[in-house]
Amino acid sequence: MAGLPVEPLLEIDGKNEEKVEDNNDIYINDNNKQSISKGALPVREESDQVGEREMALPPGSSIHRSGSRPQLDLSKAAIQGNPEERDPTILLPNQSDDISHLALDIGGSLIKLVYFSRHEDQSTDDTRKKTVKERLGISNGNRRSYPILGGRLHFVKFETSKINECLDFISSKQLHCSGIECHHWTSDSTANRNTVIKATGGGAFKFADLFKQRLGVSLDKEDEMDCLVAGANFLLKAIRHEAFTHMEGQKEFVQIDHNDLFPYLLVNIGSGVSMIKVDGDGKFQRVSGTNVGGGTYWGLGRLLTKCKSFDELLELSQKGDNSTIDMLVGDIYGGMDYSKIGLSASTIASSFGKAISDNKELKDYRPEDISLSLLRMISYNIGQISYLNALRFGLKRIFFGGFFIRGHAYTMDTISFAVQFWSKGDAQAMFLRHEGFLGALGAFMSYEKHGLDDLRVHQLVERFPMGAPYTGGKIHGPPLGDLNEKISWMEKFVLKGTEITAPVPMAPPGTTGLGGFEVPSSKGGTLRSDASALNVGVLHLVPSLDVFPLLADPKMYEPNTVDLSDHNELEYWFMVLSEQLPDLVDKAVASEGGTDDAKRRGDAFARAFSAHLARLMEEPAAYGKLGLANLLELREECLREFHFVDAYRSIKQRENEASLAVLPDLLVELDRMSEEARLLTLIEGVLAANIFDWGSRACVDLYHKGTIIEIYTMSRNKMQRPWRVDDFDLFKERMLGSGGKKPPPHKRALLFVDNSGADIVLGMLPLARELLRRGTEVVLVANSLPAINDVTAMELPDIVAEAAKHCDILRRAAEAGGLIVDAMVNTLDSCKENSASVPLMVVENGCGSPCIDLRQVSSELAAAAKDADLIILEGMGRSLHTNFNARFKCDALKLAMVKNQRLAEKLIKGKIYDCVCRYEAAQVEWL
Repeated sequence: MAGLPVEPLLEIDGKNEEKVEDNNDIYINDNNKQSISKGALPVREESDQVGEREMALPPGSSIHRSGSRPQLDLSKAAIQGNPEERDPTILLPNQSDDISHLALDIGGSLIKLVYFSRHEDQSTDDTRKKTVKERLGISNGNRRSYPILGGRLHFVKFETSKINECLDFISSKQLHCSGIECHHWTSDSTANRNTVIKATGGGAFKFADLFKQRLGVSLDKEDEMDCLVAGANFLLKAIRHEAFTHMEGQKEFVQIDHNDLFPYLLVNIGSGVSMIKVDGDGKFQRVSGTNVGGGTYWGLGRLLTKCKSFDELLELSQKGDNSTIDMLVGDIYGGMDYSKIGLSASTIASSFGKAISDNKELKDYRPEDISLSLLRMISYNIGQISYLNALRFGLKRIFFGGFFIRGHAYTMDTISFAVQFWSKGDAQAMFLRHEGFLGALGAFMSYEKHGLDDLRVHQLVERFPMGAPYTGGKIHGPPLGDLNEKISWMEKFVLKGTEITAPVPMAPPGTTGLGGFEVPSSKGGTLRSDASALNVGVLHLVPSLDVFPLLADPKMYEPNTVDLSDHNELEYWFMVLSEQLPDLVDKAVASEGGTDDAKRRGDAFARAFSAHLARLMEEPAAYGKLGLANLLELREECLREFHFVDAYRSIKQRENEASLAVLPDLLVELDRMSEEARLLTLIEGVLAANIFDWGSRACVDLYHKGTIIEIYTMSRNKMQRPWRVDDFDLFKERMLGSGGKKPPPHKRALLFVDNSGADIVLGMLPLARELLRRGTEVVLVANSLPAINDVTAMELPDIVAEAAKHCDILRRAAEAGGLIVDAMVNTLDSCKENSASVPLMVVENGCGSPCIDLRQVSSELAAAAKDADLIILEGMGRSLHTNFNARFKCDALKLAMVKNQRLAEKLIKGKIYDCVCRYEAAQVEWL
């Protein structure tokens, strides 16, 4: 759970660490990757400049980062098509980010397009809704689309002179809509009014007005050289079988060592030729060039042969004989080689040299011969100039790109021969399968993301509706309607009058329950003096909340283990909440960028919440009898009142990224274990990872005293059994059997998850994977709204999608449950067995608190629970602060690391960081 602060933690391994800033960024360093079972979570030292911190990821990483660039996931990227196919589609099977559809490189001769698409036959929303309805018997159309894994990069070219054909193509595929469904491509179309398309090349300036007029979009110009280098580096690092050599008609693919890629010479042969020395990502300089390039070949070719396209001119050359026009060494030396200087008789001594002495007109020469002679002349010269520049900088590797080459065998052979000849074999010419699209690829990767996802799952009616401005301030909440419909708690404690009183408790004395308050059945014009519509204990989802159907006895169910009717308990927890307030305000302000407005709202929140606590200390029954869960949810709703939607959003994201980076190693290690060892390691992993809790004072102190590696190491070192509450052997017997008897797997398991980061990624997801492996359907149950660093149902699909990129079990199960849509399902062999996979699903619990009252859960969770025969409650809030004594109709496992000394003493008669593994079997019929 996002728990509560307690006493400071003891020193870690006897060391007093220097205090770390509260926002405690987590970094990944691939060189420090270690085994999870040994307590390693790779990080690197924090930067002194907090504002400049970025995740350092290994090549091909799939972790979603928080930067402004869209994230291309290159893991398992592959070319689709046969080795001889030109400009083949690139498969991105693990792509999950929504990346922009289109980028262009508009050159003097050609327009190159790169665009992204999902699987053409998949419907994300239909698949998700249909699957959820089939599995749970409900429809969940209010939630945003679930992640899609997989997509393709497509490559298309047009002649610049035929730009209208290019515009028609973009319109027909709606590539300019950026995902918006639109049917018109005139300037009158409001759907595209603010759409921006990345473009490079001179035409990005020349044709900007035309794109605005025809498609209603703006061209955002990117530097041409930046794009060329970015595109080349992308291909060389990410795509297998992209680079190749070509000599004497033989193509051979070259696998580039990423550590030995730089420096290299990039020769881009477009209309002219640019030669760029590339020293790294974003590190390059144009060192040379020539005006004799593709434009020269095409221009002279049109004049001399009347060909109407570049491709027609190239095709013509394949039938030519350049010896009828070129003067060869043999023509000078009577058919002999000039062996003294290493020239064969067939070597060209002078391109077009025979035309000097031949008494012929242009019409007397075959266009095929002219085309070939022209091609060899330009190719040899480009090859020679390229080698001389490579020699100048000591470069052994030269990559040739640009649409002059066109995958044309004779062109590549000619360039390769020139480089080999002049370097005496020391240098090597290499080519790229997507040679002509380097600039367009670079532009494609330059898109910036705008805005943030809406974190709200549903429209909610808050348990403690606010609505009124803070006295003397400018902070305003939602509009205040009829007082019978929505009463502001702010008014309750500010007015301190008799005209608005607390609800009348109807629950039996001695309970610390949340519900039991009478709510007026009618809505009159005035407020009753004895009751209000302040529905304490009810966070209403539209349409309503349900009782959890698996409670053994709903009438006897009592969620809270902390009795706030005890004045000493009440005073203690109020003190805890007050002490935590400054740190929470800092996080909330930081989550909004630390602006002056955020600081003003943070100050207003602190004053408002403090005043609220003061009122409750003075009048504990002001809102009726409340439980600890109410106080925690009150704090979250107060944050939202002052427009702090998710105060721990950036922290959660960083911790998710760090954990996802090492998850593949953990899964590999788990798979090497025996069944029994793996089950114990999984439970230990859940308990150890539950230590990462920003809601606990002890854990905040941990973050201040040591690195995340030390925290996790210390946590794993505390895993020695027996634990304070240790029913693992009973759970193991139910899972694995005993005496040669093998129990049947559970049909469906509900996993109530807790914190973001290591808790969900390294703890609960591997446990869910094990259940899926055994044939058990798994439903991950998460908060509807943020509470401290708890993971939400809105965030979980993206986390699962990232994890599924490295695990076929998770990928197939998530796709089967509609949790993700696998766009590669009809392409990748690994997904063919998907139909037989048990599903992995996510539901929201209807809660915005670190705790949970199972008398009030979402209808989605209630529907999922009907067929469940295993419940796993994880975290201090869900299994200790609430539900520790709850009994269910099915098997139940309660897992938590205790992070509150007072709770440890009262509940389990233990101490801080004791572990709880409580298993309650509903039946033992399998025995």
